[in-house]
Amino acid sequence: MEIRRVKKSDNKHLADLIRAAFVEYDAPRKGTVFSDPATDNLYELFQNKKSILWVAENGGEILGCCGIYPTDGLPNGCAELVKFYLLARARGNGLGTKLMKQSIESAKELGYSEVYIETLPEFDNAVGMYERAGFEKLEKPLGDSGHAGCDIWMIKKL
Repeated sequence: MEIRRVKKSDNKHLADLIRAAFVEYDAPRKGTVFSDPATDNLYELFQNKKSILWVAENGGEILGCCGIYPTDGLPNGCAELVKFYLLARARGNGLGTKLMKQSIESAKELGYSEVYIETLPEFDNAVGMYERAGFEKLEKPLGDSGHAGCDIWMIKKL
């Protein structure tokens, strides 16, 4: 198992993996990362110096991803935990926690003091994981992710 930075050749695999999670959980497609054109070009998106996308790979197979991004409109010192998705068969063995912790450590290294996340009720297992990691629910969204379909917003102080 390797956790590494995103590569250009990952784009299609990651877009397929992310969209498969939405289909699996019958989550809304409009107003979410599912319909966001940036989902098809994650390598390019994460060339921003204040961002990073970690990819979990095993034997050449991409199992999941998670990253940090300076979403427009977030408060100073705050980044968003983004693109946190795993293949169904890669869940339940601690990989998600490992990817999330790696991303949060990267946020600290990049100088952020808070991490924000948006999600959906359909991903309730992830919401529980966020709460166990110290994220607290917010009453309204922060920033301008362009994902108006998300209706759970959380933040964690680092």
